[in-house]
Amino acid sequence: RRRKEICRDQFQNMSKHEPSNITDKDIEEACRFCFDVLLSRFCRTPCPLPRFRNGEFPLFVTWNKFDGKGNSNLRGCIGNLSPIGLHDGVKKYAAVSAFEDRRFSPISADEVPMLECSVTFLSNFEEAANYVDWEIGKHGMIINFSDDRGSPLSATYLPYVCSEQGWGKEECIDSLIRKAGYRGSISQRLRNSIKLTRYQGCKATVDFAAYRGQRVADRLWLEAWG
Repeated sequence: RRRKEICRDQFQNMSKHEPSNITDKDIEEACRFCFDVLLSRFCRTPCPLPRFRNGEFPLFVTWNKFDGKGNSNLRGCIGNLSPIGLHDGVKKYAAVSAFEDRRFSPISADEVPMLECSVTFLSNFEEAANYVDWEIGKHGMIINFSDDRGSPLSATYLPYVCSEQGWGKEECIDSLIRKAGYRGSISQRLRNSIKLTRYQGCKATVDFAAYRGQRVADRLWLEAWG
């Protein structure tokens, strides 16, 4: 099935929201809007209005940077696992993921031409039967568990992380346990104690060259952006 139809069906199956007409084109335009947000901030121009459909869904914005050898490195990834208005949410997390991800230094203006932006809209959240009750390449997951002192810990991976890293299920879960901040020994008992929520998502990715080319073609590129 075409990805546009799969995305549409996922959004229409969300029990808490009205049916949505969001397609892959909307998510691609959300990626371009993220670049609008960055350039408007760096060049001190008003930010253009979003040009994709609105709605309320959880979402994540991810920035990757290409080096001179064609490899990409993560520069920021932050989002919200609760429904949020897409227009306001994409604008907010485009900036938050670029400038406030504590794992990285803030993105600089000089890096923008080397960036690639991905936006993922999330749907179909459901409680899993156990810590391996999910499919690689299909589901993202949220884990909740307690450490040895009884303190609650949680973490999430987006649907594409496990397959991109080449992990098996247990390897992925162990990595997620570490991401949550657990530093003790990972036992089978600990894995079995995990409460896991799985979800799905639709993702689009646009690099700077494609973004600029589309904005120029649509006569939406601002002189102030260079």
